[in-house]
Amino acid sequence: MPAPGKHRRPKSVSLGRGIAAVTTGGAVLALPVLGATTASAAPAPALAEKAVAPVSVTAQANSVTKAAPAKHSVVSGESLSKIARDYSVSGGWKKLYEGNRKVIGENPNLIHPGITLTVGAKVAAPSDAKAGKAGKSAPTADRAAAAERADRSARAAAPAAQAAPAAAPTAYTNDLDGWIKESLAVMAQHGIPGTYEGIHRNIIRESSGNPNAINNWDSNAAKGTPSKGLLQVIDPTFRAYHVPGTSTDSYDPVANIVAACNYAADRYGSIDNVFGAY
Repeated sequence: MPAPGKHRRPKSVSLGRGIAAVTTGGAVLALPVLGATTASAAPAPALAEKAVAPVSVTAQANSVTKAAPAKHSVVSGESLSKIARDYSVSGGWKKLYEGNRKVIGENPNLIHPGITLTVGAKVAAPSDAKAGKAGKSAPTADRAAAAERADRSARAAAPAAQAAPAAAPTAYTNDLDGWIKESLAVMAQHGIPGTYEGIHRNIIRESSGNPNAINNWDSNAAKGTPSKGLLQVIDPTFRAYHVPGTSTDSYDPVANIVAACNYAADRYGSIDNVFGAY
């Protein structure tokens, strides 16, 4: 606080002004100059206050923002657990699965190459420089930093067993039973109807369970498009009803079953409704 003595100077000015009033006119002419000098300093605090205001507005404009979600295309060998770790997803594979359940389906252990997952973005805190200029921005930055530290701590403390379900995708046997079960899992992801019994019944009729079966004598073969695979699908039909994420080889058991069931659903409502040549 300023010393009390410095506030007494205006009285001397007032005294001089009183003396000038009883003296000659020339002394009175000097008074406006003194008054103008004193008045010119008054607006300074107001200007200083106005200069501070934009800093607060800028600080508010630079508060915490949320980045746009990322897209990830699944490649062979990946699991939800690995993808969640790569993107540092808060909540791990379970959070990633919840946000992509419609794409993945009911089995989080089964994700196929080619499907696209939406990965939620983190919340970014404002820079230290901007937070330091605005008094109200600093607490916001502190809260964001604290939340980030808590999130890292939670991830570090999470038991390793939490990621176990996604680390080991469901294994299917390399036989007719395994091919049908894996096909049903893929069909469930894409909303294709069909049951184990309906698929098995038609496979036995069409190929006797031989994935390399081919018909070289019927009308399709005569046209140059022989029926192939477990459910005897011609190439044009296979390409038209191929399901993304499965093999593009029409002899591949799962790809052949899924494409045939997709075709049967479009034409007959379901593979379960097929009881003869289709």
